[in-house]
Amino acid sequence: MLKYLNGYDSQLKAQVQTLIEQNKLGEYLLAKYPSLHEYTTDKSLYSYVQTLKNTYMRNAVPISKVLYDTKIRDIHTALGTHTFVSRVQGGKLKAKNEIRISHIFKKVPEPFLRMIVVHELAHIKEKEHTKAFYKLCTHIEPAYHQLEFDLRLYLTYRDSFGALYV
Repeated sequence: MLKYLNGYDSQLKAQVQTLIEQNKLGEYLLAKYPSLHEYTTDKSLYSYVQTLKNTYMRNAVPISKVLYDTKIRDIHTALGTHTFVSRVQGGKLKAKNEIRISHIFKKVPEPFLRMIVVHELAHIKEKEHTKAFYKLCTHIEPAYHQLEFDLRLYLTYRDSFGALYV
């Protein structure tokens, strides 16, 4: 039941389990994150990602495509994906970066979307989940680790009770 919290302390998982048993996990999330984001189209999501990228990663390579992807189904393994494709076109090397976010995040609070976008943007510079990767994530979003935990709580709630934000 707590598959999204596997790497966390057993005492913390016990607290989450208590919230679930008392049917208060949803209340906790709604109190902390009451409203949904407004980036529900691929075009608005692209604009949102570009704004973050231009603010924090001006010198990073351009992003050619950003979209909500209905094919990302296994939320346990990926909330979003980043792809980097390079090909030779004529005498030049062309590179394309794409970010795809699972479609289930069309209806979540903005901090959750921001955490996922920050994660995928960080992969543009740092391919692996290293110390430098997480340092970049917290540079862009100082509350990155708390948001990741709260997003994991939301995914736990969603698995148990269905969508919280409709």
